[in-house]
Amino acid sequence: MKSSVWHPNTQMKEWDSFDNIVKAKGVWLEDSKGNKIMDAVASMWCNVWGHSNPQLIKAINQQSKKLQHSSQFNLTTDPVEKLADSLVKISPRMHKVFYSDNGSSAMEIAIKIALQYWKNMGNKKKTEIATIENGYHGDTFGAMSVGYVPEFFGKFKKQLFSTIQFPVPNKYRMPKGITLEDYQNQCLDKIEKRFSKKDNIAAFVMESGAQVAGGVIIYPKGFQKKISQLCKKYDILFVLDEIATGFGRLGSMTQYEEQKSIPDIVAYGKMLTGGYLTMAATLTNKKIYDSFLGEFNDWRHLFHGHTYTGNPIAAAVANENILMYKKNNLIKKIQKTSKIFEKFYDEISEIDIVGDIRHKGMLMGIELVKDKSKKTPISPKKSINKIFFEVGKKNGIYLRTLGNIVMLVPPLAISESELDLLLKRTISTIKSAKSSVI
Repeated sequence: MKSSVWHPNTQMKEWDSFDNIVKAKGVWLEDSKGNKIMDAVASMWCNVWGHSNPQLIKAINQQSKKLQHSSQFNLTTDPVEKLADSLVKISPRMHKVFYSDNGSSAMEIAIKIALQYWKNMGNKKKTEIATIENGYHGDTFGAMSVGYVPEFFGKFKKQLFSTIQFPVPNKYRMPKGITLEDYQNQCLDKIEKRFSKKDNIAAFVMESGAQVAGGVIIYPKGFQKKISQLCKKYDILFVLDEIATGFGRLGSMTQYEEQKSIPDIVAYGKMLTGGYLTMAATLTNKKIYDSFLGEFNDWRHLFHGHTYTGNPIAAAVANENILMYKKNNLIKKIQKTSKIFEKFYDEISEIDIVGDIRHKGMLMGIELVKDKSKKTPISPKKSINKIFFEVGKKNGIYLRTLGNIVMLVPPLAISESELDLLLKRTISTIKSAKSSVI
């Protein structure tokens, strides 16, 4: 259908009309013409239980009849208090929860807290933010600054605040004649060298477990843990973004616990409400929270708050979502179901435009290349995203790409048979799209 909506990340001349999704159930989306397609991206990486889940709908309906919204300024509600208690319980060493309504805002809050912490402590030197290259933390200006992906944000570079960036060990694109372990150590050595040189870094910010929007870069074992150790050694706050990687996406409830890297600040979003309503949360440890306590005239408090911060309907569905994780033993189910991806490694790798496969939990990135030996990325005149959307739709699957990376990010509770079908349809789509992308 023709649309007056300014759709995100679409080239307007290519996208002159849009399929109208009118309903959905489970992993299936249905458009106004009755066509059904598999949701291979979990409605932008947030859907947990599939669409139209009766338990989540019931939670929304019940709360909407009692209280639709109430300000968090000087007030509270039962749903947000219950959710905060649950989040602290599932997040080792975390102490307090600051709510927001999207992942970018959750990271903006994390950055502001980290910078103000040092001011509250009387330290005026620590004003810089360190991060790793190709990370992604959202589309607002602070989030763009710490998660600077040139392809996305190059036009705003002059308006962004500067950060200290370090390389990330990408197994597929390493310098020649070096092992992954050596490459990882080189990256870590650069970090420690800079940490020891000048005591002005307030915080180190990174995605937890993997870079997702930056191309599905899975960190080597121990990489994140060693960064957390360096942060502790040099008195730098460790800030983790689990918006896309936590809540089971990579196979564990809190990815930082699996990585053995306890942060000072962590952000959640996307799957927090099962993908049904918009909500995010920024958690801090007690040390951070206590630094904001004081008399009014001390001006230690955090000046931040949005209209829909701590929306009770969103909190109610998040509470039900977390309860369902426990009742359905979802994390163990994910660990079992995710092995289906491994069955298709060889078949996907044999496609001559596939250069690399990166997978962990319920996340897979398939990198397309023009030349396997040279690892030359595919870069056709027409957007790869548009090509894969059109070809994918013919194969009954909704796909989105990021550059030359085909991403599979299905609803977490997808069944083994559905995931098997999704992968088969993805393979058919890549093969069918080959002639259009090379």
